[in-house]
Amino acid sequence: MKYKHNAYIGVGSNVGDRISNCTRALGLISSRKGIDLVKVSRWFETEALDADGPSGADPFLNAAIHISTTMVAEDLMRELLGIEAALGRPYVRQKGEPRTIDLDLLLFDDLSLNLKGLTIPHPELTKRLFVLVPLCDIAPDVVHPSSGLTIRDLELRCRSDGIQAGISEWREADAD
Repeated sequence: MKYKHNAYIGVGSNVGDRISNCTRALGLISSRKGIDLVKVSRWFETEALDADGPSGADPFLNAAIHISTTMVAEDLMRELLGIEAALGRPYVRQKGEPRTIDLDLLLFDDLSLNLKGLTIPHPELTKRLFVLVPLCDIAPDVVHPSSGLTIRDLELRCRSDGIQAGISEWREADAD
């Protein structure tokens, strides 16, 4: 049996049928050989942001997932990019533009890695409440390898720093 790695992925969409886009992505992820879907956070609706704050674009639906995989980080990232492409997200895109699907590899075991096209932990993780809240929902005690802080501690620090991106728990009834 191959060694299983633990990875955490951010999932988001703000174009079209957001819940369908995200659940299709989850289905494609879990159908890949060598990937087991372990846990999915609650869904959260968040305002779209750019470098200056709220962007005015349609809000995102965000979640975090925990997977177990036999893949190495680079192969997993390629799989995620392939799933994004299959769901209509172009590979070349402008930062901050609306997305049918956004799959971010947030954490991979306790790995710290900085390659072209792949940085683990995700470089913006500690500053993004819209990622930390769903991640804390499923992995509050996981330690961020660069900071040595738990995801719960990072979320609390982010909130105390005044980062209050509009987060509200997603309720199925709101999907209509």
